[in-house]
Amino acid sequence: MAIETERLILRPFAESDAADVYEYLHKPAVNCFASMKLDTLEDAKEEMKKRVGETEYYFAIVLKESGKVIGEIDAYPESDPHSNGSETPDTFSPCWMLNLNYTGKGYAYEAAHAFFDYLFSEKGARRIYAYTEDYNKPSQHLCEKLGMRREGLFLDFISFVNNPDGTPRYENTYQYAILKKEWNS
Repeated sequence: MAIETERLILRPFAESDAADVYEYLHKPAVNCFASMKLDTLEDAKEEMKKRVGETEYYFAIVLKESGKVIGEIDAYPESDPHSNGSETPDTFSPCWMLNLNYTGKGYAYEAAHAFFDYLFSEKGARRIYAYTEDYNKPSQHLCEKLGMRREGLFLDFISFVNNPDGTPRYENTYQYAILKKEWNS
């Protein structure tokens, strides 16, 4: 499965993507990706072995022109917690990350827009929501450019890293969302 845009291909990861993924995951730019940090190229190779089986919801963002992996985007279906499991999962919370050397060129928007289209048209999404830290202005801007509504601000919502004294560093987090009927209009 692959999704093509004007400049990008969103496709499943391959073992050969290790060096490109290591390039942006050896120093994740945002704390929420701290758990994905890769310390060595060998770690990246092992990570790629885990990712190759993910073909529907987890994609490498690849430059068409060169074949270079410049980021990733994923989202998995969630069930409505009030449906007692009888409802088809139709809610998705995407996560996107781009190599800092490729930001500011519209690639994140191009990839996310195509991915949202895929989730709404092919995967039965009814609602897509995203979390972003209050200091991550580029991610907030991307959500807004995609037509998502800012639904709320969660204070001291979650911790991904620790303070120097070892205590959790909690972050303020915005939630954005868009419904299929909003996307289609």
